[in-house]
Amino acid sequence: MSNCYFIKGECQNCEGELPFAFSMAFQPIVELAEQRIDAYEALVRGTSGESAWAILSQVDEELLYRFDQACRVRAIEMASQLGMTSRLSINFLPNAVYEPRACIQATLKAANRVNWSLDRLIFEITEGESVTDRDHLRHIVEEYREMGFEVALDDFGTGYANLDLLTTLTPHHLKLDRVLITDIDSDERRQHLVASTVKMAYAMNLGVVAEGVETLEEARWLYAHGVTRHQGYFYAKPGFESLPEIDDSVYKAVTAH
Repeated sequence: MSNCYFIKGECQNCEGELPFAFSMAFQPIVELAEQRIDAYEALVRGTSGESAWAILSQVDEELLYRFDQACRVRAIEMASQLGMTSRLSINFLPNAVYEPRACIQATLKAANRVNWSLDRLIFEITEGESVTDRDHLRHIVEEYREMGFEVALDDFGTGYANLDLLTTLTPHHLKLDRVLITDIDSDERRQHLVASTVKMAYAMNLGVVAEGVETLEEARWLYAHGVTRHQGYFYAKPGFESLPEIDDSVYKAVTAH
C-alpha cells in the first residue's frame, strides 16, 4: 500500500479526483426506546443505484486513501443536502488512515462547509482483513474520540471483528452482525450469544446496535432483551440518495408486544 505524504499537516493522497463516480444510499438506525431514528448509515452506491461492490471493485491500493476520504465528504454533503437532522454513521477502513489527524482534514473541511457538527458523526470500523497493527487501530480510535467523533465496531461477532479487539480498543458502540440476529427469536444458541454479548457491552458502557433485523419476531425478541437500537430491512431498506422514514405503527408493533 502506498504511503501518504503531508504538506502543512494535510494528507496529500487523501484528496483529488477519482477515475469513477459514485453516490450514497442511507439506511436508518432506529432507537425504539424513544421511537425515533437515531442515525443513518451512509452506504456506497453507483450513480444509478448500483451495488456497493460495483464501486468497491474499482478501488485499488493507489486509490484507497482518496476513496475513503471521498466517501466521507460525499456522505456529509449529501446528508446535509437531504436535510438530515439525526446523526450520520460513516464506514471507514483502518488501512486507509495513515495518520488520523492529517487524513481527517478533508472530512473536517466538508463538515465545516455545510455546518455539520462533529458530535453528529459516527465512524464505523469495517475490516475486510485481519487487524495486523492493533496499535495503529487503537491510535485511530483514540484520536477520533479526542476530536469529538463516536466510533462503532461494525460486524461484531464475526470475521475479524471479534471479542479480542475489545482488549485494546475503546469504541462507543458495537454493531452485532446479522449472523447473530437472524432467527434469534427461535434460535436458542443465538439468544445465549447475544444476551451474553449485550450484558458484557453494557457492563463496559458500550452501546449496542442489532444489524440485519428483518422480521417483527426478531425485533420483538431483541427489544424485550434490552437491545433497543436496530437496523435492517424490517424497518427500511437503504434509500438511494434519500432518507427513509419509519412509520409510527412499526415502532408500536415492536414495543407494544
